Amino acid sequence: MNEPEVTLKLALEHGLTEEEYKSVCKKLGRIPNFTELGIFSVMWSEHCSYKNSIVLIKTLPREGKNLLVGAGEENAGLVNIGDGQAIAFKIESHNHPSAVVPYEGAATGVGGILRDIFTMGARPIAALNSLRFGSLDDPRTKYLFEGVVKGIADYGNCFGVPTVGGEIYFDEVYKDNPLVNAMAIGIVDVDRTASAVAKGAGNPVMIVGSSTGKDGIHGATFASEEISEKSESKRPSVQVGDPFTEKLLLEATLEVIKNDWIIGIQDMGAAGISCSTSEMSEKGNSGMRINLDKVPLREAGMSSYEIMLSESQERMLVVVKKGYEDKVRKTFEKWDLKCEIIGEVTDEPYLEVEYENEHKVKIEASELVLGGGAPVYIRETKEPEYLRKTQNYDFSSLSEPNDLQATFLKVFASPNIASKKWAYQQYDSMVRTNTVVGPGCDAAVIRIKNFNKAIAAKTDCNGRYVYLNPREGAKIAVAESARNIVCSGGKPLAITNCLNFGNPYKPEMYWTFKEAIAGMNEACRLFDTPVTGGNVSFYNESPNTAVYPTPVIGMVGLINDLSKVTTSYFKNPGDLIFILGEDFEEIGGSEYLKVIHNLVEGNTPKIDLKKEKELHELLRTIINSGIVNSAHDVSEGGIISALAECCIMNEEKQIGGKVEIPIKTREDLSLFSESQSRVIISVSPVDRDKFEEITRSSSTHVYYVGMTGGENLNVNKSIDISLQKLSSNYYNVISEKMNEQV
Repeated sequence: MNEPEVTLKLALEHGLTEEEYKSVCKKLGRIPNFTELGIFSVMWSEHCSYKNSIVLIKTLPREGKNLLVGAGEENAGLVNIGDGQAIAFKIESHNHPSAVVPYEGAATGVGGILRDIFTMGARPIAALNSLRFGSLDDPRTKYLFEGVVKGIADYGNCFGVPTVGGEIYFDEVYKDNPLVNAMAIGIVDVDRTASAVAKGAGNPVMIVGSSTGKDGIHGATFASEEISEKSESKRPSVQVGDPFTEKLLLEATLEVIKNDWIIGIQDMGAAGISCSTSEMSEKGNSGMRINLDKVPLREAGMSSYEIMLSESQERMLVVVKKGYEDKVRKTFEKWDLKCEIIGEVTDEPYLEVEYENEHKVKIEASELVLGGGAPVYIRETKEPEYLRKTQNYDFSSLSEPNDLQATFLKVFASPNIASKKWAYQQYDSMVRTNTVVGPGCDAAVIRIKNFNKAIAAKTDCNGRYVYLNPREGAKIAVAESARNIVCSGGKPLAITNCLNFGNPYKPEMYWTFKEAIAGMNEACRLFDTPVTGGNVSFYNESPNTAVYPTPVIGMVGLINDLSKVTTSYFKNPGDLIFILGEDFEEIGGSEYLKVIHNLVEGNTPKIDLKKEKELHELLRTIINSGIVNSAHDVSEGGIISALAECCIMNEEKQIGGKVEIPIKTREDLSLFSESQSRVIISVSPVDRDKFEEITRSSSTHVYYVGMTGGENLNVNKSIDISLQKLSSNYYNVISEKMNEQV
């Protein structure tokens, strides 16, 4: 291949700014060649360098007594859960690829996050996701939704990891830019973890797994620009995954880590060989000398530029202890995987690359990476004008519904509230047989084998709330994740996050990002849930619109006693129903306001983090006392929707209820209010005295509202609906939408 002459124009076409290109030339002391330009362009892309976010991200709490590695130091976060074990977990986005090729985009998103887990030495035990799409009335949304769900299902099912939970939202703002965030959790013995590091001059560097092809070239750059009509031409930037190969790679990787034959290992994700070689070298204060002639290729005639930038899936870079090369090679070959020595670690700080007897690259590794020589920016901020209008909206002008029951059925049939069974029934949620609570409840629960304990996990974010009040909305995302963990019987431990925003160069968007980080920071510090790492995904916008700012929280918690695992649905007729927490008739950003009045207005519900934490402590005390039969938090759709879910969530044994909800000013506002820090619990009548004794000393508002039983949900005098009708609404909405002929 005749390499083009490197000029400023070519650098701009690669996504570098004029200032960045000048900086590259200054660092090198010369004009970069074409391969070096490609490496700088991907490593300094937003996706790899976090150049517009790292300053703010570093303000988040990144240390905690249970954390075994610092935030962002390794492929995934690592949290001690006792008994010599730790959990590795992380969430990442694959938004842009999924917008262009939904099946492969979602599938490779799952594959990438799983590799991040097992390069830590951890065996994946669960996968979750957080998805956002446009309206289900739009044919393209249906195409994207169907492809993404199938991609997640096929990859996870074939690999053999249970997909145990997640969330799915639908809103017009996500029409052009679906959000596809994938989370994975693994378990590892604390003395058998691996690191993404290269050190020890002379130690061999191996590439293992699949061959390298031309798929995914400039995927990192593609993820760092807005979606437009040109995006369809970026299909080659979307990788193609093979879950069967990944399963083999998992077993071989865990075997070499267990046998202590390696120094370090890193997944080849964004920016491929360029990223893994430079990041591992910089972390070990070392360098690497690489010969691309040794890289197994899928296509003949590939250039050094293409090999270095390829994002072909199911590949790892491994630094092997000198003398153990044959053992490592035989292990990977045993699993029918390619394994080749492509270079060695050096004690010089440079990444050096040779190909076809030519010296192609010589760059200081630290100049390429986050925290090293990659550019760091703090962008201009400006509060969005729309907030003056939305936050001062006068709700007194809203008309009251004539038929509250019909209104409720319409809200309850919203795809944002209705069961996501159409999606999660495609996932194998029970493979490996450790799933205690799967999709559909407040949080997923996964048993830890050979121990009487479990992990609770949840993904959560209401983008509408963050749009209306970025700081408070981000606080709510953290608080609700924690509340869901507690409702399941767990103690929140730590979070990972996936920060989905628009263009950071727009002052209003950057202000929103900064405010959301501040809210997340405050909540995580109060709940003692440090941030272990995650992903920033900017440029989630098109010429038509930007997505709602959507900082997705992935939280994990620990349940120390399996007998304390709690689910959301009513268990027995005759149980007493209590509500913990107080209502303030808040419908700003609510599902009721959107579905019935087609408005996204107002301020988010207030969130008092200290009251939220007091609620968690009270609920954990009650659950640990053994008297709680069910616990379910109040969120989208208000108290009436949460009660209905309690009645019908368990399809095998549905139980109705008769309740009286206190009305403050208007019944519709009280029933559909999304005030925070509220949980519905059910308790046996024989445990009422014990319940009241425990709650008496708490400052949390506690009130009795009714009793379970019957085949209807009866609320005040306004609503009396059969469980059969509720179920029809709840379980069939999405499947009917997907089956509609256009």
